[in-house]
Amino acid sequence: MSERLQPGDTAPAFTLSDADGAEVSLADRRGRKVIVYFYPAAMTPGCTKEACDFTDNLALLADAGYDVLGISPDKPEKLAKFREKEQLKVTLLADPDKSVLQRYGAYGEKNSYGKTVTGVIRSTVFVDEEGKVERALYNVRATGHVAKLIKDLGL
Repeated sequence: MSERLQPGDTAPAFTLSDADGAEVSLADRRGRKVIVYFYPAAMTPGCTKEACDFTDNLALLADAGYDVLGISPDKPEKLAKFREKEQLKVTLLADPDKSVLQRYGAYGEKNSYGKTVTGVIRSTVFVDEEGKVERALYNVRATGHVAKLIKDLGL
């Protein structure tokens, strides 16, 4: 089980491929706030709802100074299909070896339909302009999560 991040921790650095195979680094976002959200699998109902909610609110979040990065264990090709099918505007990143998921505490044991399984823990981490964790939310629900974030941010 990976350690969960706490406010004030330095956000683990990463460079991952996006849906087009281009490399995206957290370091490239220095000076901006970043919402990094982790989801189990592209093209599943809950993950689609969450990605669409982030896309629908991307302008609002960008105006408030936030970039949004979605990370899953999917390969870039699947992320590209997901983006096209759902017309997503959020940046989707591939972490097939789950190394970033683990460093962010977003991979490990979780309850799924009454069973304990190992997998992606739906999580959202806010990283400030200096690369520090502002807040880390684990075991979030896909539906209503983005609306709650926006409310909590006062946007």
